[in-house]
Amino acid sequence: MYSIVFTHFIIQGSFIKHYLCFHDMTEKVKKAKSAEIIQQSLAQPVVNIGLGGHVDNGKTTLTYALSGKWTDTHSEELKRGITIRLGYADAIFYKCKNDHYGTQQQCKECKEPAERLRTVSFVDAPGHETLMATMLSGAAIMDGALLLIAANEECPQPQTKEHLQALEIIGLKNIIIVQNKIDLVSEEEALKNYHQIKEFIKGTIAENSPIIPVSAQYQTNISYLIQAIEEVIKTPQRDIEKDPLFFIARSFDVNRPGTLVEKLVGGVLGGALKQGKIQVGEHIEIRPGRGIEKEGKKVWEPIKTTILDLKTGGQSVQELIPGGSAGILTGLDPFYVKSDSLVGNIVGIPGKLPAVWYELKMKPQLLERVVGAKDELVVEPIKKGEPLMLNVNSAATVGVVVEMKKDGVHLKLKIPVCANKEDRITISRRFGARWRLIGYGNIVE
Repeated sequence: MYSIVFTHFIIQGSFIKHYLCFHDMTEKVKKAKSAEIIQQSLAQPVVNIGLGGHVDNGKTTLTYALSGKWTDTHSEELKRGITIRLGYADAIFYKCKNDHYGTQQQCKECKEPAERLRTVSFVDAPGHETLMATMLSGAAIMDGALLLIAANEECPQPQTKEHLQALEIIGLKNIIIVQNKIDLVSEEEALKNYHQIKEFIKGTIAENSPIIPVSAQYQTNISYLIQAIEEVIKTPQRDIEKDPLFFIARSFDVNRPGTLVEKLVGGVLGGALKQGKIQVGEHIEIRPGRGIEKEGKKVWEPIKTTILDLKTGGQSVQELIPGGSAGILTGLDPFYVKSDSLVGNIVGIPGKLPAVWYELKMKPQLLERVVGAKDELVVEPIKKGEPLMLNVNSAATVGVVVEMKKDGVHLKLKIPVCANKEDRITISRRFGARWRLIGYGNIVE
């Protein structure tokens, strides 16, 4: 059962309505089977939680309310007020004896000491339609998602539909709907929006997801949102015995301009470890690597380096296991990592990484309608010679269709990707100046 209790509170002399949500969830949290994961769960983030939704729905503000970190730090993001690159932030969840949830050791509501539950990482994905590729790349490292819907807008907005469809395609089932900006609407408008949300998610992967109304701006109902996260987005069971695979979602140079040569540090790789474990001092390989000109054409060469430090949960660790976002400090020349130049690459043990594909045959599954378009456009069959944007793991590339066959389409890639055959690929087609999601597929050869 789902119920709403309306109350009032005062902020800066004005009354703002908010309401508390309760969701009946009787399933107990499953304990992780790996003793090593249990031991490190308090020090290291154990899940990556994505924030998606239409542009200006308050994702960055909600991330700040949950973590205390403002993830829009790029100069263009600050100027335009939107998320352009993936943003990351960690938060520690606590629970007091009165069942209040929060991010502080002392409960804000009853002032009682609170027990530490776990550390989580948030991935703030852009909602602007021109940045869908970035959102799809970020979805590859998510264990669950918060889908934000603004209470003061009609539901659904185009990018809200596109983000939900993307989550459905990659099979991400742990979803919480966050009805944000309730401080900007009346009780009647909030309920109308709530019913629009229920109609929108009907028949989708999020049909049974809880809907938590919040005001991220005033940090209202954050306790109930954290409770929902704890109950819905579990800590997955991880396989640390497999060969490690680290998906790069950011790469950057942390040296300030003017730093003396002897004080320079190597390039940093940001992202998430999907499986296995890596340690400080290990030699690693980055594939497909960097593109170089050789004999008149561009080829990609794997990059090899050494792990100098591992950062997660705001601290250095000697060993990294899957769960949450992390940073790898390498011995690479900072030139190689500037401006996210290694985004989409995969890190692993030399000789034990997936294949690099310069061209591939894919069996596509096309959707009935173009996702994200204002008009209800029918998805037409893929045509020979057309370019398609492909997202696989954290990589985005463009493939040109060179051959059509009954069992699939053959594409040549502008930028090669490192991927296993079983990795799902999302397919987008250009409509005007925009890439729109039209389907998904798998590599068949």
